[in-house]
Amino acid sequence: MSGENTREEQSTKKGKAQKVETEMSFLEHLEELRWHIIRSFIAVFLFAIVAFALKSFIFDTIIMKPMTPGFWTNRMLAKLGELVGTDALNINQQPLHLISIKMSDQFMMHIMISIIAGIVMSSPVIFYEFWRFIKPALYEKEKKYAGGAVFYTSVLFMLGVLFGYFLIVPLSIQFLGTYSVSESVTNQINTRSYISTVTSISLAGGVVFLLPIFSFFLSKVGILTPKFMKTYRKHAYVVMLLLSAIITPPDVFSQIMVCIPLIILYEVGIFISRRVVKKREMEMDPA
Repeated sequence: MSGENTREEQSTKKGKAQKVETEMSFLEHLEELRWHIIRSFIAVFLFAIVAFALKSFIFDTIIMKPMTPGFWTNRMLAKLGELVGTDALNINQQPLHLISIKMSDQFMMHIMISIIAGIVMSSPVIFYEFWRFIKPALYEKEKKYAGGAVFYTSVLFMLGVLFGYFLIVPLSIQFLGTYSVSESVTNQINTRSYISTVTSISLAGGVVFLLPIFSFFLSKVGILTPKFMKTYRKHAYVVMLLLSAIITPPDVFSQIMVCIPLIILYEVGIFISRRVVKKREMEMDPA
């Protein structure tokens, strides 16, 4: 009896020790996550300061440029329109006249844009800190497969931002800035509304271009399958076409030009999901 009691006591003490160890490990993970977040915030803050100091470049050369005829995309589409013999591609030939209603609007927008620019410029650092946090929880084989995760994620995000900025933004400005329900209504665009449109579309492009990365990780944990993506492929294509039709001028060429990259990303996501699922099945059933 005494031996059994001793074993029970030892088992109880061992369980308590494991519980304390687990709790300490959880707290250590929280502490580690906190420092990763702090370092990410520091990176965003430093880049935001740089963006705040470069006010003229950020606003005149980047933010306000897509609404002018001299913007690269507007010029290229105008030349392409001449080649194909259509005026539908002559977009943003009349610059918008923006207004600021509140006294503090321009200063607050300066701060907001600086923060957004800080997030975009420091995105590789943010992705790197996130990767460093989740890396210890991965198996060696998973670390090997996801070795270039930070690089590919950063590149895809930046490409998405550039895609949204150079293609979707000018098309959206043309459509939304010139749309009118009546000739008696004059568009007086608020500067805050214009800037929000430019930044939200550009960031949305960055997120959309991360679809292959999302496909990889969601397939890795078993949430997403290539069968699911294939089953709803037609639905996804319809959504992409509708989105392209909304943000582009009323011509087929512009809609196709926006929709093709989205379709390619979706197909790449299916390919990645298929590879991940196939490898997982092979590991579970080597025979």
